[in-house]
Amino acid sequence: MTADDLVLTRQGIRFQNRLIPCSIGRGGITTDKREGDGATPAGIHRIMGLYYRPDRMAPPASWAIPIGPFDLWSDDINDPAYNHLVRKPHPFSHESMHRADPLYDMVLITDWNWPRAIPGKGSAIFLHIWRKPHHPTEGCVAFSKENLLWIIQHITPNETCLIIPDLCS
Repeated sequence: MTADDLVLTRQGIRFQNRLIPCSIGRGGITTDKREGDGATPAGIHRIMGLYYRPDRMAPPASWAIPIGPFDLWSDDINDPAYNHLVRKPHPFSHESMHRADPLYDMVLITDWNWPRAIPGKGSAIFLHIWRKPHHPTEGCVAFSKENLLWIIQHITPNETCLIIPDLCS
């Protein structure tokens, strides 16, 4: 663990000597993540990529990948592309990456159950914009737009980790 890792504490995310307010899953922290449980998985999760909405903002980093109206994320355990970016039309259950609200205007993806997904172990542990301060997520970690942008500008993809201790013990 280094100052360049994002470490969840009871007060928020500690990163580069700052404490940043955040939201976690409505199901709290779990060591036994399951699809749809609303929990945030404990563990060490590497930041693997960044998606953004080019119709709403400039690229937040040089390594950002634009998402558009046909981009989806599969959350269907029966889908061969489970827990991966897919495109419309897609016959399996999914969520749109191109949302009407701003939650996914910037999305950091982690290596939770990715790229080799085990069906049922949970999909899409993202770092994204929160709905409102401290409003629970479906299992992701969410921040204000300003704080997420600051984090993006200070991390190193494939090296920075999101560390989520089991705060229940």
